[in-house]
Formats: sequence, structure tokens, C-alpha cells
Amino acid sequence: MVGDVIADRYELEELVGSGGMSSVYRAHDRLLDRRVAIKLLHDRYAEDDETIERFRREARSVAQLSHPHIVTVIDRGEDDGLQFIVFEYVDGENLKELAVRSGRLPVRRAVELAIAIADGLAFAHQNGLVHRDVKPQNVLLSREGEVKVTDFGIARSIDVDHGVTLTGTILGTSNYLSPEQASGKPVTPATDVYSLGIVLWELLTGEVPFPGDNFVTVALRHINEQPPSLPEVRRDVTPRLAAAVDRALAKDPRDRFGTMGAFAAELQACLDDLETFDPERTIVSMPAVPLPAPERRPVARGRRSPHRTLALAVVVLVALAAIAAGVLGLGGGGSHGGGSSGGGASSGKPVALRGVGDFDPQGSGGEHGDTASQATDGSPSTFWYTETYASPAFGGLKRGVGLVVDAGASTALKSLTVHSPTPGFQAAVLAGDSPSGPFSSDSGPENVGMSTTFALSGRSARYYVVWITRLPTGNKAEISEVAGRR
Repeated sequence: MVGDVIADRYELEELVGSGGMSSVYRAHDRLLDRRVAIKLLHDRYAEDDETIERFRREARSVAQLSHPHIVTVIDRGEDDGLQFIVFEYVDGENLKELAVRSGRLPVRRAVELAIAIADGLAFAHQNGLVHRDVKPQNVLLSREGEVKVTDFGIARSIDVDHGVTLTGTILGTSNYLSPEQASGKPVTPATDVYSLGIVLWELLTGEVPFPGDNFVTVALRHINEQPPSLPEVRRDVTPRLAAAVDRALAKDPRDRFGTMGAFAAELQACLDDLETFDPERTIVSMPAVPLPAPERRPVARGRRSPHRTLALAVVVLVALAAIAAGVLGLGGGGSHGGGSSGGGASSGKPVALRGVGDFDPQGSGGEHGDTASQATDGSPSTFWYTETYASPAFGGLKRGVGLVVDAGASTALKSLTVHSPTPGFQAAVLAGDSPSGPFSSDSGPENVGMSTTFALSGRSARYYVVWITRLPTGNKAEISEVAGRR
């Protein structure tokens, strides 16, 4: 209670937080005449040996961590059966309070905070400790602007059980829970990477990506669902930052950043990228700055799944029916019509397009440019296709890839229609005067269905790119036909 003195030294002044296992007070250290924070284990755990040992382990573990972005442990002890840990006192607020008060933060501020958190967690990982409960409530912000990670109460040594924690126990807070935690699977430093990715998402958007009414609902969403597209929620997020967050939120820990330090380094690069980013005009032919590559998994080639075969069959039937009716302007003939899931209009004269290659500014091996002509040959059974990646965000390797088509001369296209047997990917249209770029945005992003029309700005260009920024289920996109109108 406020006014009590713990261990004849720490006078409790104010309750500043309380959880399921413990409460935290601001206190006065009478011996050294200073303000401290003291965590007291609840009385009901006084006879629970396992909980007491976890509480003591927190003190021992964090006492080994001396880092500017980790709250310092000052003392630990027991007073008449009451377990306590004394920390440095941070005068300010926690990150959750800031997020509630401010809503979505400026992109630069959000990234700066995430870098500081990542630096502290990387140091903990290097010293053999996984936090396992990274959330805004466990990040303190001082009035002087210092960022401090706190509450390693459920942290676990990386060395336990040969590098991972025990399975079968779910620990953590549901909104920030990694898929492996939600499944009761082994926990590694990649778990903290995922949780920090959720925190950064919240700082950028003002909400968590997987809300829900109860723990089970949220946990299942972490396991089964992909987060919404960050650029659709927040336009001033750079493609590189969106890719970094996507990679941090990969379902498989192996697809995330290899270390928290690598995540911090990429966020710093994203911060530098903000200097030249203009959300109104995105130039994508910049020098390649590849992210640290996760291990690429072998992918079976040459065989279609039954679902994809069915999707292709539907496209073929729809296209053949449309051609018979004279309404598909494939290869430049006839008039163009419906089937669009995008926002483009279908009026105007058809323009003969020719697939001439791929656009892969951050890659080295190309994206099957030799098959580009199959996207404009008038046959919906042939297609251009991307490589297969470890995640919808290209495994964190790049910002996007594209199919380049040639209008034959400088032309102001009003719309571009894309047909695909692999619906569900996100794309936009870019335009330029050379098949190798530079290219600039000519449309907004669309979620591509089996037939999607993009409304273009009407600028004159000879070459157009279907610029894919997020892959569909299966992590590989195919384009069977592209048709343009002016």
C-alpha cells in the first residue's frame, strides 16, 4: 500500500501499474535519496515456487543487461515473504499511452522509436535473453526522450533446451503474439522481431493489424491471416519500410529478419529512405539496395495445383466467350469490355501492346523476361510469371517486380486491363520512355482479380509496367493477357 516501506528502505509513493502477477510503484529510496520503481509480486503467489523463481530469474537476467534502451535493475530482495525488484525510475509515459493520445505517429517518429526498441532487444538477444512480451505497454518514454524496454517478466534464456523455449505453453499478450507463441511452439529471437513488427504497425496506423474480441480469435488470426497492405492504410509509408514490416510479420520465423540487429539496420536504411520519398510520385528505378536475404526454399516447377488449374480453366472459358462475342480487345483488335475489378474505365480505342521483358530493379536474375510476349499473344492459356518467393512481400528481398509492355510509340493510355489465373496480388501501373526505366507511377494500386482494369493518368509514354508489389497465395503471380486503351 502507498506509504508502506519495503526492506526498511523503499517507501511506496504511488501505484503506477498493475498486472496479473505483480504491481509496480513509484518509490523513494531513503538510503540514496532518489526516486525508483519497485515491482512487488502479488501476495497470492507467495507460496508458488515456480512463479517466485520466474520473478527472481527476471531480476537476475535483466541485471546482466546494461544498455541505454533497457531499464536498469538496481536491487532485488524479499521482505517478510514479499518478493520485490527495484528498477531505475523513468519519469514519463509508456508507448501505449503515447499511441492512444496521439493516434498514428509521423512515419519518422515511429521508425525512430522502433529502432531504439530493436537496439535494446538486440542487446538482450546477444546476451541470451528473449523478451517474449514485446508490446507498447512495455516500452517507457522519458520526458527527455529516452526509450527504455522494460518488463522481462516472461523472458526466457535462449540456451534453455538447446536454443529454444519449451513448447506447449502460451505466454505473451494476444495483440502482439507471434504465430509460434499462439501455437505453443518454440520461441526464438525471431519471436521478438514479429512482436516489434506489430508494434511498429500500430505506431504507423493507429491500430493493430489483427484486432479481435478475445484471446483465441486474435491468436488464430496471427496464425492464419496476412496483415492488410500497409501502403493502403498509410500512403506516406515508403515501399522499403512496408517491405521491412511485411518481412518482420512473416508467419514462418525463418522468413523474418535473421536477427533483431538486422531488423534495426534495415529500419535505419528505411529512415534514410524517407529523405527522398515522395508518395505523390514514386520513382522505382533507383539503385538496388537488397535486404539481407532469408534462406530461399526450393520450389517445385512445372506442375500446377488443382486450384490453379481450375482458375486457369475459368479464365480460358471466360476469355473465349468474350472473344466469341467480340468484346475482348486482345492483341489490339475489336472493342474492349467488362470484367474489371479495378477502378478503370473501358472506353477508348484499343492499342496493340507487346510484352518485351521484366522489370526487376532490386534483383539480379530477372523475372522470366523471356516469357513476356506470352502476356500479349492473344492466348489466355499462356502467361508471363514471376519467381516464387518465401512470402507475399517477396521474402523481404525487394519492393516489387514487373512485366514491361511496349505500346509501339509514345501513347497516352487511359486504361490497362490485366488478366490473371492467379488472382489476389497487388499491383499498379508505371510508365516510362525506355524498357529499362526510369518509370513513374501512372495509376493507383489495385488488388488484381481474374480481370482488372487500371485507370491511368493519361500521360504519354511508350513503355508500361504492371508493377507487382505483393504476391498472391502461393507467392507467385502470373499474367495471361494485358490490353490497353487510349
